[in-house]
Amino acid sequence: MSPRNIVIEALQQQSVESHSVEFVERKGLGHPDYIADSLSEEFSLELCKEYQRRFGTILHHNVDKVLLVGGQSNPKFGGGEVITPIFIIMSGRATSEVNTNGGVEYIPVGRIALQAAKNWIRNNLPHLDVDHHVIVDHKIGKGSADLVCTFNTRYGKICSNDTSFGVGYAPFDTLERLVFETERFINSPATKRRFPEVGEDVKVMGLRTGSEIKITIAAATISKNVPDLSHYISVKEELKSAIEDFIAKKCDKPVEVFLNNADMPERGIVYLTVTGTSAEMGDDGETGRGNRANGLITPQRPMSLEAAAGKNPVSHVGKIYNVLAGRIAEKIAEIKGVDEAYVKIVSQIGRAIDDPHMANVQLVMEKGSPVTSNIQGEIRGIVESSLDSIGEITEAILEKRATLF
Repeated sequence: MSPRNIVIEALQQQSVESHSVEFVERKGLGHPDYIADSLSEEFSLELCKEYQRRFGTILHHNVDKVLLVGGQSNPKFGGGEVITPIFIIMSGRATSEVNTNGGVEYIPVGRIALQAAKNWIRNNLPHLDVDHHVIVDHKIGKGSADLVCTFNTRYGKICSNDTSFGVGYAPFDTLERLVFETERFINSPATKRRFPEVGEDVKVMGLRTGSEIKITIAAATISKNVPDLSHYISVKEELKSAIEDFIAKKCDKPVEVFLNNADMPERGIVYLTVTGTSAEMGDDGETGRGNRANGLITPQRPMSLEAAAGKNPVSHVGKIYNVLAGRIAEKIAEIKGVDEAYVKIVSQIGRAIDDPHMANVQLVMEKGSPVTSNIQGEIRGIVESSLDSIGEITEAILEKRATLF
């Protein structure tokens, strides 16, 4: 194989944390977009298991087109009901039949789609009754025979089945860490035990102006666990205090927390849901509209618009390269003198996935630190070794050790 095309350059810019303004967002576990991503990925993982069980290999599929259509509900203090169920359609393409020596073997991709979706909902959204609050349907097309063949017929290696790119950066700055960890704190088992009134639909938006940080949080509550308005207000105050205490341990900068900012309790308007997700009341979701592969939405950083969830973990670089780029950036950011590392990897359809069209490493160096030949050599070594072991990314995805959204 000819030498890999790796370009290393220094950026003439300040680190994001030194910018005057910064926005960061995370859509949490019960957000409709997060649900769509999760169902796409769970479907893909179940397909992988079935393909491996039957044929010893993962066959072509890209099921990254889940659509969630919000329902209608009537939440009331102490109760309420879902009037119109949430409608979920599992969509994409997957290999549904395989020619074998014994004839054609059919894979029940539709049944797998429905089971994967319902199991994920049961395991992650305890207040959403999958038998009464949700309708799940599927529309799965067959994968292209040409693309199926592209997997491993050239160079004796796994090849990309798309022309796409992945983007990653490191390290997270203060605001990014706060936004990510705050959502995880609210949706942690410990917080849910302390506040059974709080649902899974949590969205966190961070704004930094200079050194001042404002965190705006939308957290759904469970109507049956909130008997009246005074109880809601009490829980909201206690949760806000718990979040402030959590953030104070994570950050030494001034942070102001806003929780359920649209509430107007004097008019009886509060964030009350029957099921813990805004999907019950007309909020829609779609795979790829939420968090990027690092779990955040960061307009001050470069991002790929690829939906990582649901794409096959063997040959789709729109998934693999986004995870890989982030991991490479993390290693590069540990090099002395590097303030920020940005990694962008682009593929060509049919090209071996361990030999991208180009890997571009961009560095924001600490003041006075040059990009020396030693640093370039160390970075090139990191990129080369990461591409040599690219199969580990597939394993991490299959074992749910990789953040995808």
